Amino acid sequence: MNQIRRWRRILILSLLLLSVVAPIVFLSNRIKSITSVDRGEFIEEVPDIRYKTNDDLRLTAFEQDGEGFKEPKRILKDDELNPLVRSSASNESHDGSQSSERDKTPVLSEISGGNSNKTKEVQAVVSQQTTGSSDTAEKFSAKDIQPSHKTKFQRPMAKSEKSSRVQLGRETDERIKEIRDKIIQSKAYLNLALPGNNSQIVKELRVRTKELERAVGDATKDKHLSKSSPQRLKAMELALYKVSRVFHNCPAIATKLHAMTYKSEEQARAQKKQSAHLMHLAARTTPKGLHCLSMRLTTEYFTLDHERTKPFQQSYNNPDLYHYVVFSDNVLACAVVVNSTISSSKDPGKIVFHVVTDSLNYPAISMWFILNPVSRATIQILNIDDINVLPLDHAQLLMKQNSSDPRVISALSHARFYLPNIFPGLDKVVLFDHDVVVQRDLSRLWSLDMNGKVVGAVETCHEGEPSYIAMETLINFSDAWVAQKFDPKACTWAFGMNLFDLKEWRRQGLTSVYLNYFNQGVERHLWKAGSLPLGWLTFYGQMIPLEKRWNVVGLGHESGVKAGEIEEAAVIHYDGIMKPWLDIRIDKYKRYWNIHVPYHHPYLQRCNIHD
Repeated sequence: MNQIRRWRRILILSLLLLSVVAPIVFLSNRIKSITSVDRGEFIEEVPDIRYKTNDDLRLTAFEQDGEGFKEPKRILKDDELNPLVRSSASNESHDGSQSSERDKTPVLSEISGGNSNKTKEVQAVVSQQTTGSSDTAEKFSAKDIQPSHKTKFQRPMAKSEKSSRVQLGRETDERIKEIRDKIIQSKAYLNLALPGNNSQIVKELRVRTKELERAVGDATKDKHLSKSSPQRLKAMELALYKVSRVFHNCPAIATKLHAMTYKSEEQARAQKKQSAHLMHLAARTTPKGLHCLSMRLTTEYFTLDHERTKPFQQSYNNPDLYHYVVFSDNVLACAVVVNSTISSSKDPGKIVFHVVTDSLNYPAISMWFILNPVSRATIQILNIDDINVLPLDHAQLLMKQNSSDPRVISALSHARFYLPNIFPGLDKVVLFDHDVVVQRDLSRLWSLDMNGKVVGAVETCHEGEPSYIAMETLINFSDAWVAQKFDPKACTWAFGMNLFDLKEWRRQGLTSVYLNYFNQGVERHLWKAGSLPLGWLTFYGQMIPLEKRWNVVGLGHESGVKAGEIEEAAVIHYDGIMKPWLDIRIDKYKRYWNIHVPYHHPYLQRCNIHD
């Protein structure tokens, strides 16, 4: 009994095993046979279809759904085309077409898989095309078709491949613009009240918008887009299509878009205004490093025995020397002006520098030049508050100007109009702003004939140049007194580097003219706050133009001044609010200033002033 059960179990297990193994064996053999046959057929067909380059005619035929074959494409090689052109007899052309038919019959048979009916149809088409082509070829001249080297057959490029090769190496942003347009369009729809209950469409549109915003991110070129951006763009287009089918009120959409445009423009104007305010605020703020440097130098100055460090004063009023004047409250800026002038001079022994500052910065600037004496040249540090040349109410008048910028209402900014009073023993000086760098020797300026003029300056009245500025930009010519006395088209000029004839200045009494104009301007607001428009009016008709290279301006703002002009300039001027010592500077122009900054100095390193 037990033996019978055992044999029964063995039989059942054998049947189960057979039912599992048999299908596997059957299918594996079937797949192997199918793969081998198809692979062999494919290998046989590929060389015949793609690489038959010795035939006289190549035919590409595609069978369509119930429509037979397309018109075959005939490709002739250059060395085969010339005999057709040179032949004039029609019988030769006819023989050539028949030979092409015979040569190409095997190729068509291989492609069609032995279908004789289809082969006959294709041969008839080939015969017609070849005959027509040979007749047409007879009409070409030898000049129209030139022989070339034999080329290998290449498969036709797809349209996408052609466009990709054309744009190879060229960065585009067309896809970026398209995506951003779709985002704007979707936000316009989301801001509209969709008719009916379409919450599902709204949800989908919001999701697609967020996805597309994440896909584009901060990218500016198409190559920076993520790989998923094309799919997300298609999904967005589908969502927009759905919304457009729901909402048909075009006037409402147009009104909403106008409102959105107006709002965006207002936001842009507000942002631009805020950006300009922050830029001017940064320009008026003293950097932390410069403040630290000034404090350290001031502390050191008051611990010094000033009797032992009294400078040599005999050459201060020597008219045979070259006298340069700079008004400044910036220690580092003064150092750069002095260092660049001396290093560019051919005879630094004849240079006398007069640095005029205020009581607050006098200790720091004095201590800097005590610790860093210049070789051969002479340095004089003056305190404008100790000279007593300014009117007693001058500070109050400056405060009445319509400006909150301390640089504009500073006494140092207007002290230049008192040069003859500050230096009574001098007849000619060169005045620097503290944001200039000297790159060439300036000794030729002292031999310049002023022709009875008071100031020598570079003109800024040529339209199209980066330095161009008109008088009406800063002066109010709507006032009758200004319009009667001055010409709005008169040529303007730049401060920064100016040659002054103090002897002629005293003779004409131009300081009194300045005070008269200043008082009238405070009462009636005839010009914008600052010393430049007052300089134009005070020295109106008293300017002799200098060559442009003597003072190249525009390095303190985005003026587009060329690098070649900067390299050839005698003096470069960082006019504007982007001074080289500020964080908002223009980096490509700072290197000309950095050359003359002693970054290795211990005080600068302790105050973290670096290149």
